[in-house]
Amino acid sequence: MTRPVYVYDLDALAAHAGAIRAALPRPVELLYAVKANPDPGVLRTLAPIVDGFEAASRGELRRLAEVSPGRVPAAYAGAGKTDADLAAALAAGVRRIHVESPAELRRLGALAAAAGRSAQVLLRVNLPVDAPGASLVMGGGPSPFGMDPADAVECASRPPAGIDVRGVHAHLASGLDAPLAATVAAAVVRWATAELGAVEVDVGGGMAVDYADPAARFDWVGYGRALGEVLDAYPGVRLRIEPGRSVTAYCGAYLTEVVDVKRSYGEWFVVVAGGTHHLRTPAAKGHPQPFTVHRRRGADGARTDGGPVTVVGQLCTPKDVLSSSATAGPIGVGDVLAFAMAGAYAWNISHRDFLLHEPPIFRTGDPLRVAVEWATRPDLVGREVP
Repeated sequence: MTRPVYVYDLDALAAHAGAIRAALPRPVELLYAVKANPDPGVLRTLAPIVDGFEAASRGELRRLAEVSPGRVPAAYAGAGKTDADLAAALAAGVRRIHVESPAELRRLGALAAAAGRSAQVLLRVNLPVDAPGASLVMGGGPSPFGMDPADAVECASRPPAGIDVRGVHAHLASGLDAPLAATVAAAVVRWATAELGAVEVDVGGGMAVDYADPAARFDWVGYGRALGEVLDAYPGVRLRIEPGRSVTAYCGAYLTEVVDVKRSYGEWFVVVAGGTHHLRTPAAKGHPQPFTVHRRRGADGARTDGGPVTVVGQLCTPKDVLSSSATAGPIGVGDVLAFAMAGAYAWNISHRDFLLHEPPIFRTGDPLRVAVEWATRPDLVGREVP
């Protein structure tokens, strides 16, 4: 049996990222949030398209140095930065360090002075935000992320020597549609310019990705038009966004083979090789991962009756659920299931060492082609698409 396979369609990724870049007015800088998917092939594909990368750990800084040697990361963010983290960002020459608290700003100033360096920073501010319909709100209340507005004003007015406070970073919510994302961005820019005199504002990411409807996409054209209006209203501001999930989610698929089907108390369960220790997204977000069924040629083993099914993995926990479906049709042992939208927050956030199962195989190409190939010629699955 072939191990589960991650397939990244890098051509589709390049086309999607290119369309995003084209939809944004050129003064808006497009950064990619590496945390969404740090796969080297993904980063190399995005490097000539995006305006830079946002890293949130020393590991991500090292990955970027390996993939794009000589290219300075655009931003370094993340809560709980240690002195070693801040020193690494200074040594890498990161263009903007996003500072989370007054104490972090003081430590950065001391480290910069000791190293004989200066640093340009954005203050991450926890602004009140009205974001009805957002899947996750990270602003406007007690939070480990960012600093209160009053603290940000104080930090901007009296920064440590060698620290240039350029403006504000505010990632306030996720799961935003284009009109709401634009409204939030305008509110952040309005506050940053009025209260801090900011010349740079990073409004983060959080663009909605609909796992229940893979064909529905964030309206980048409408969002770009709205950001253009923000720039018209605040012509002296340098504006950045840093999407992650909405850039790469669509380029990846997780393919695996059915090892068992069974009925339990009247309900069908489909057991696949792998599970949420490979693909954490459905468990993390509490949704069924969309999938298609590719019937194994010549298979004559047990099959479901075509009714509702729950797809589970090989872990010793009832939480190891990848998906559920009432419309997938009959599924049998040996069939290949292709889980779409696995290009972000999937393998890289999975609890991969639980039970010490073997890791998946990674390859590039068209996921549909690979799924059909597996169902007909499983001996070819581990090979790269020529």
